[in-house]
Amino acid sequence: KTLTVGRGDSLDRLFRRNGLSIGDLTLIMRQELARQHLRLIKPGDQIKVRHEGETVLQLEREIDFARSLSVALVDETYTAELIEHILQARQTEASGVIKDSLFLSAADAGISERLIMNLAGIFAWDIDFVLDIRTGDTFSIIVEELWRDGKRVAEGDILAAEFVNQGEQVRAILYKSPDGTVSYFSPDGKNLRKAFLRAPLSFSRISSNFNPNRRHPVLNTIRAHKGVDYAAPAGTPIKAAGDGKVIFRGVKGGYGNTIILQHGGNITTLYAHMQRFNRAARNGMRVRQGTIIGYVGQSGLATGPHLHYEYRRHGVHLNPRTVKLPDAAPIDPALKADFDKVAAPLLAKLDRRNIGIVAKAGNN
Repeated sequence: KTLTVGRGDSLDRLFRRNGLSIGDLTLIMRQELARQHLRLIKPGDQIKVRHEGETVLQLEREIDFARSLSVALVDETYTAELIEHILQARQTEASGVIKDSLFLSAADAGISERLIMNLAGIFAWDIDFVLDIRTGDTFSIIVEELWRDGKRVAEGDILAAEFVNQGEQVRAILYKSPDGTVSYFSPDGKNLRKAFLRAPLSFSRISSNFNPNRRHPVLNTIRAHKGVDYAAPAGTPIKAAGDGKVIFRGVKGGYGNTIILQHGGNITTLYAHMQRFNRAARNGMRVRQGTIIGYVGQSGLATGPHLHYEYRRHGVHLNPRTVKLPDAAPIDPALKADFDKVAAPLLAKLDRRNIGIVAKAGNN
């Protein structure tokens, strides 16, 4: 029998409902390994049971795609063990042409929501996916999948990716260094990660750009717009653009709920009109790039939900969309030869994929 856990179910309830011995369940749960992996169950979990009448002969539960718990009755005693499954890694490829948005075009190409977000994350330092995307842009990815017994059980990492934005090609190769650090690098070994994200939130739109001569929508006076406004639904997470320290968190006049981060190089970033703050970003705390510091709102002088984002160096406002961002460390020279060995077959696949997608775009 396959026992499927429903809302409010316990193992005791499942056994009783299926006519299985509660005494056997007690003996099974005396096994430490069984207790460890059967103590917590949730709706949707499945437990396979081989039985004779009410007597449980064998019980199996998948822990994850790589391991299963197996409990068997041997000589009137239950024994428990973990079964390690043989996994096979395979590479799969996908590509597409932007017709409306990255999200919709990638979904049309059969790319999962998780991979779409990862793809955007890989290139987040080079491409502003809010404003830079154009119809006709192309993308390709090479993904590792894990298979077991002829079935795909897990979607792994993006091993290589390419995005052609307004004719400019950007490529990324995943490389794991001997110390376990995983990063994406360009084919020549430059780190795709920058010290700052180009945009502090995903998949929104620009409602007002950096403009020193803008007319304020509420005050109706000429007032320099010293940042970029990202329109997004209320509650959209806002990420720290770079590693830094929270030097202000509170209400700041027309900015409403505001956070200011201090970064290295005498750089500060400001995030305004928040609906609320995240507990991970209190005054004096240090935050890492990508940490959620708050949520989009329309506090202060705002006509609708959006994030007002500013980037300052030595106190001077700079356009967050065009300022040159500091680079992260490139590949270690001692690892460059190994990186090239990893990158070569992946780049060859991207080259072949690129020929096909260019032809497809031309036919469309």
